Amino acid sequence: MRKKLNITEGIFPMPVLMVATYNEDGSINVMNAAWGTMQERGTVALNLTETHKTVKNIKAKGAFTVSIADAAHVVEADYFGVASGNKVTNKFKNSGLTASKAEKVDAPIINEFPLCLECEFIEYQDNEYGCGVIGKVVNITADESVMNGDKIDMSLVNAIAFDPYTHGYYRVSERIGEAFKDGLQLSKK
Repeated sequence: MRKKLNITEGIFPMPVLMVATYNEDGSINVMNAAWGTMQERGTVALNLTETHKTVKNIKAKGAFTVSIADAAHVVEADYFGVASGNKVTNKFKNSGLTASKAEKVDAPIINEFPLCLECEFIEYQDNEYGCGVIGKVVNITADESVMNGDKIDMSLVNAIAFDPYTHGYYRVSERIGEAFKDGLQLSKK
């Protein structure tokens, strides 16, 4: 028997994305955004309201980075979600993490997060079905520690996911199948 749940955020897992920008004074701002995805190949969609300091920075700079949060930095990733850049001016410094300037866009890369997408701001959408930042991915970098040859090994990224039902974080690290291949065995019946 199925039971009705009183929740609207029913998709699991949700990514834990670290969206990084430069503030107007050149300091670094990072926010935790679970409401984000690839809209299509090469396009990122982040469901963020205009009240976020990050959105103001994205509009001003025309750029941002999106890093995949990992299990080793769950405390810092959560901090970037609970501390507002509108209220805490030294938020990034408080985290103890380090950053480098992105190669292709005017935004920081958080060195400790192993996978980063550099994005150019395309537009901000606001309508009855949602709001958010749309960005074009212009560069992707990964720490060598998560590479297997010339490919990313997601089990080494040790990415975390957000659980909207219990507000927990979960490690996403075990490969269990081959996409576009395993299901073919059913087409032979």
